Amino acid sequence: MTTDLRSWAARTARARLCELPRRWAHTQGVARRAALAAGVVDDPDLLIAAAWLHDIGYAPDLVRTGFHPIDGTIHLAAQGISDRLCGLVAHHSCASVEARNRGLTIDWPDERTSLRDALWWADLTTTPTGEVTDGSSRIEEVRRRYGADHVVTRSVVEAAPELLAAVGRTERLLAERDQV
Repeated sequence: MTTDLRSWAARTARARLCELPRRWAHTQGVARRAALAAGVVDDPDLLIAAAWLHDIGYAPDLVRTGFHPIDGTIHLAAQGISDRLCGLVAHHSCASVEARNRGLTIDWPDERTSLRDALWWADLTTTPTGEVTDGSSRIEEVRRRYGADHVVTRSVVEAAPELLAAVGRTERLLAERDQV
């Protein structure tokens, strides 16, 4: 993977999300956060590309299932994008829990690596408007925004231990890097 992938991902995200201002602001913030974690993963360009692309499934013309991680990944796979990048987008922020709660299956593997954790960290530490937050506050924001009975809320509450563990692992890697 090269920085060409990073540039392509940024252009693709802009084209798909620029007419959704809040989603576009969030995506830009996630990409900025991912750039901060690029030095602690095996493929920095892949991390940043996944950050740019993680929410493209919200683009109205890409909606197939109504669940953005799968919808975005279906589009990426049709473009010939690698299974690894597709898996990162499909599983971002513990999407498998919400997929199960919606009766859907994610057909791409979840790699469970520090790169995956860093993507989850970038998403969970970015507000809907692109500002920096912490993982617990972000989960609480989702709960307030969707309400107690919504599938998104139920899923994020169920996934919270795994989400916060990924955030913690990434923050430890960042702290270790900064101490060297």
